[in-house]
Amino acid sequence: MSAPDRLGVSAPDRLGVVAHELRSPVAALVALAERAERRDLPPDAVRRLAALAVASGRDVARLLSDPDLLSLRFEQFPLSDLVGPFLGRNVTGSVDAVAVIGDVTRLRQAVGNLVANGLRHGTSVSIRAGAVGDEIVIEVHDDGPGVPSDVDVFAAGVSGSGSTGYGLWLARAIAEAHGGTLVLEPTARGGATFRLAVPRSPRERG
Repeated sequence: MSAPDRLGVSAPDRLGVVAHELRSPVAALVALAERAERRDLPPDAVRRLAALAVASGRDVARLLSDPDLLSLRFEQFPLSDLVGPFLGRNVTGSVDAVAVIGDVTRLRQAVGNLVANGLRHGTSVSIRAGAVGDEIVIEVHDDGPGVPSDVDVFAAGVSGSGSTGYGLWLARAIAEAHGGTLVLEPTARGGATFRLAVPRSPRERG
């Protein structure tokens, strides 16, 4: 039997997790390439697309080369780096102009998994991201049917609508590795709201 890694994931499961996580940056690269084919894009839009493509490519390289599913590399970056790449026709959002100290690739994975989950179960997603006290908080809300009270959506392997069941589990692990939390919040407006919070000052899990 394969020895588990830091997250308790054996080699066969690790392949499933990596395959799951590669889908978001690869899909982003495809979408960026399709948008870049438009000849009417202004120079600023072209530069933004190029920057997003570089970020997605680096995410792929990191996922493939990292021997640990959850190693962390802390740096300071704008909060918009975590939300901006996912905004589009079915994803809207507002982002405060604040800085984050954390692993940009890992946190972008977590946000991407929350957005993908929302679009899998609903038709639109809204994101609200900003500073709340000593935390950076990102709330991702979808217009899907909501989550039954007896389902643990963060359990590895829990799946719905054709998912592998790794996305929400890994998103929570990423939050906790930063000393933060990821919870499913009760909502009176239907759908599901996930609240990802990490400390403004890094506090890596031991």
